[in-house]
Amino acid sequence: MPYRAPVDDIRFILDKVVPIAPVAATEHFAEATPDLIDAMLEEAGRLCDQVMAPLQRAGDIAPPRLENGALRSTRGYGEAYAKIAEGGWIGTAAPVSHGGMGLPQTLNMAVQDMMSGACLSLQLNPLLTQGQIEALEHHASDEIRELYLPRLITGEWSGTMNLTEPQAGSDVGALRTKAVPRDDGTFAITGQKIFISWGDCDFVGNVCHLVLARLPEAPSGTRGISLFMVPKFLPGPDGKPGAANTLRVVSIEHKLGLHGSPTCVMAFEEATGWMVGEPNKGMAAMFTMMNNARLGVGMQGVGVAEAACQKAAEYARDRVQAGAIIGHADVRRMLATMRAEVFAARSIALACAVALDMARATGAKDWGDRAAFLTPIAKAYGTDTGLRVAEAGVQVHGGMGFIEETGAAQFYRDVRVTAIYEGTNGIQAMDLVGRKLADGGEAAMRLLDEIQSGAETVRTNCPDLAEAVWSAAESLRETTEWLLAQGTRDRFAGAVPYLHAFALCLGAHFHLRAAAAQATRCTLAEVFIRRILPRHAACLTEAREGAATLDALADEDF
Repeated sequence: MPYRAPVDDIRFILDKVVPIAPVAATEHFAEATPDLIDAMLEEAGRLCDQVMAPLQRAGDIAPPRLENGALRSTRGYGEAYAKIAEGGWIGTAAPVSHGGMGLPQTLNMAVQDMMSGACLSLQLNPLLTQGQIEALEHHASDEIRELYLPRLITGEWSGTMNLTEPQAGSDVGALRTKAVPRDDGTFAITGQKIFISWGDCDFVGNVCHLVLARLPEAPSGTRGISLFMVPKFLPGPDGKPGAANTLRVVSIEHKLGLHGSPTCVMAFEEATGWMVGEPNKGMAAMFTMMNNARLGVGMQGVGVAEAACQKAAEYARDRVQAGAIIGHADVRRMLATMRAEVFAARSIALACAVALDMARATGAKDWGDRAAFLTPIAKAYGTDTGLRVAEAGVQVHGGMGFIEETGAAQFYRDVRVTAIYEGTNGIQAMDLVGRKLADGGEAAMRLLDEIQSGAETVRTNCPDLAEAVWSAAESLRETTEWLLAQGTRDRFAGAVPYLHAFALCLGAHFHLRAAAAQATRCTLAEVFIRRILPRHAACLTEAREGAATLDALADEDF
């Protein structure tokens, strides 16, 4: 059975668990009617099932290549991308003023979920373009917006982000790429960037690179970084691509997975660029693109987890060893855990998207704070879920999971990078216990209040489950208070288990909502709350251990 987009599950979550109705009720998103949302989910599902999913294996075994300096994409990617662009899927949440649909990010993320499950390598291309659209919308000059946004939104052009350099990974402030001003208002960009996803593309008219670089005599560190638009082809007076810019793909990386997406080493040799935003304020602009992408990457994890779960369940139904192996208790344990975690991760990511939409539509600070707090959780838990579920999928397949032809291993190889790029999951956790608790824990406590209030409302119908969720949230509250009293190093030492514990409580909360809304969801909720949620206690114990035991080890001990 090929991949099937989880339209019904997404529809249920947006109706009963993380309602999109309040978003549609705002004036800003008034066009997002139930009929429109339903129609778009169905149409996106068909696109994923019929157009993208058949390319999943092709990109893995016949990846892009360089021929005489020109990139050649996997066969079929160009035609599939054209259908994505023609359907308007790149501009789903983009501004109407430049040709986008102006629909909620929640709907866009639901579509990205399905696209990721269908073909992650291809999905990454429009996801990056969407992030660039967001950055330009908020930070670029009117002239740049007018030139680039309509073409990016239609998919005529694609977008990338260029941050990482050989000596500057997570420490972006160590970058060395230079930007020298010219008399005509442009800048000469010189330097090398690595890990540039879709750094080149042969099925769009222009590839638009957002590049971080340093002006002469700029302050050191991140305070001295500016952002520049550096297109592959220089737009002419009519906006059409003209002469080639002085940039090139040096090589394509050989990777563990995600083979269909070219990850490029890029060289900029006095390439012509235009500043986006203010001098030395490039990180603020780039973070707009990265924050958009972080939620999208969390959804990539969810999408791959969904596909891996479907594949494993199909195999378990068909594989016979003393009966179909789906009847074996341990196989059922794996499949139930996989399905329960997918639901939890999907709900958390959609809850983050709803908060982003409500913040945009209302301007309310509480919604903005909620979105900011949920973003690192959605990214880290979504991608960790992708890893766990894909790995379990291989295990369900047994020896056949180790054989590439089954496709089970590809899910694990492809999704592995999602826990690394757009900020490693460790960085997400440190962001959570650092910047996101800098409000004294207000955003965290509001979420915990919501979890406990939700548990109270279903105590009569589900007393045991409600009590487990309420108690878990109370333990998380106590650990949050403990972290707020600690120094940065002790917080960071427990950041990853703390984030995971928060995700487990949120996941249990959403499962409880699902069970209250539909009786058939009770069993899956029981799986999560009885079998998975208890792990939060061990996470919180580790979170409160601090850094002492880690710092007691000498470097040589490792």
